[in-house]
Amino acid sequence: MKPEKIYQELKDLADKLEVGVEEHNFRHSGIHVKSGACVVHGKHMVIIDKHQSLGKKIRVLAAALSKFPHESVYTVPAVRDVIAKFAEP
Repeated sequence: MKPEKIYQELKDLADKLEVGVEEHNFRHSGIHVKSGACVVHGKHMVIIDKHQSLGKKIRVLAAALSKFPHESVYTVPAVRDVIAKFAEP
């Protein structure tokens, strides 16, 4: 499966899990900011630096989604493999 398709499938899974995914330009923030999961006003979010490579975006999103109960939501096997690969212990 192409990386673009995997990234889109991950974003679709995040939507089903009610996890927001946003890409932002961190270069102009003036502080050191790292992509990852957070809670904003009680809503789970994954904020990603839009200047990261597609591979890094996939890694960040897959690692974040691995922490949510996603097993009961249908996802193509290739995406499940990516989530398992980047799951943080």
